[in-house]
Amino acid sequence: MKLDPIIAVQDVQKSADWYESLLNLQNNHGGDNFAVLQDSSGETILCLHQWAQHHHPSMENPDLAHGNGLILYLKTKDYRAIYDRAKEMQIEMIEDLHRNINSLKMEFSFYDLDGYYISITEDHNYED
Repeated sequence: MKLDPIIAVQDVQKSADWYESLLNLQNNHGGDNFAVLQDSSGETILCLHQWAQHHHPSMENPDLAHGNGLILYLKTKDYRAIYDRAKEMQIEMIEDLHRNINSLKMEFSFYDLDGYYISITEDHNYED
């Protein structure tokens, strides 16, 4: 089983460009209403969907809080390169690069263009 997260955004192309630049992804589904962002191996990392298109119940009202109860938590070996690109893009950090006291891995957090909370962390497996 695999999860393909889909988030609703105001401007699919603008958000796709932002995620492509930050995470070194490729948009493999063109169009104004939907984007499929994949890594270099073809693995889907994130999908972007235009608000109020195609009648999805949780994507109808852009006036509700975006991402309440959701963290886009990305584990990667390239966390440092992403951090450097985020700084170049002048993304405001909510939590700057630090060692998480629970996982003992390096991580940092920020909001995307639509207000979704994102944490980038050093690749790891969950342990008891």
